[in-house]
Amino acid sequence: MLGLFDTDSDGAGSLHGEAPAASVAPCLTRIVADSGDRAAWMYARARGITATDVAKLSTPRSIQSAAFEKLNGSSFSGNSWTDHGRAREPVIAEWVRREHGIEPSSSLFHAAEERLHLATPDGIAVRTGGRVELAEIKTTSKAWRSIPRPYMRQVWWQQYVLGAERTLVVWEQHDNFVPIGEEPLSRWVDRDDEQIALLIGLAGQLVDELRDRTARKLEAQAAASARAARAAEARELYGPGALYVP
Repeated sequence: MLGLFDTDSDGAGSLHGEAPAASVAPCLTRIVADSGDRAAWMYARARGITATDVAKLSTPRSIQSAAFEKLNGSSFSGNSWTDHGRAREPVIAEWVRREHGIEPSSSLFHAAEERLHLATPDGIAVRTGGRVELAEIKTTSKAWRSIPRPYMRQVWWQQYVLGAERTLVVWEQHDNFVPIGEEPLSRWVDRDDEQIALLIGLAGQLVDELRDRTARKLEAQAAASARAARAAEARELYGPGALYVP
């Protein structure tokens, strides 16, 4: 499995060995992990740049914040809203499958030209001629006049990673965790290559920042280890009370 510091690859797997489908939609050969194995999925996500990471990128300061969180983890482990979203997603996904023919997906994919770029869309459909369409599912306690910008960045990133033409964004509003309306709302979002190019640039800056921070940390650890070794040598030569100044 590749990480933020790897440059070589050894090929990609296929989806259930479906060579005909993979030949029509090459993204199906680029599966890295599946959220059904959450530990493997989380490990793979930690070693690349995901749609969730990119959704946060908009300014130089946001890159710094994302790098810190990527290296140190987040203190956020979920709440009532995320629990509600996880519980409702399979129900909404079934509506998407029934009404739009987009199958639920829990697979993590890497981009064709950059294996560090990752995405886990909520649904995938391969149409006639190999056109790929995605679905992204959200729950919200607020009425949306438009799709929030972080979610748009998430959608564009997924389109880039999988080579998709458009995404059906589906959201279900709730009042105190009780769904409002008989059906969720939805809107198609077309691929935007200009926005995708901007996101790829921001993701590149994030990777550079991660590598720079990791290099500085390793240098500091090496220096600390060297000082400790010299101090231990001084104590061995002159006794435990030896004064050692590095």
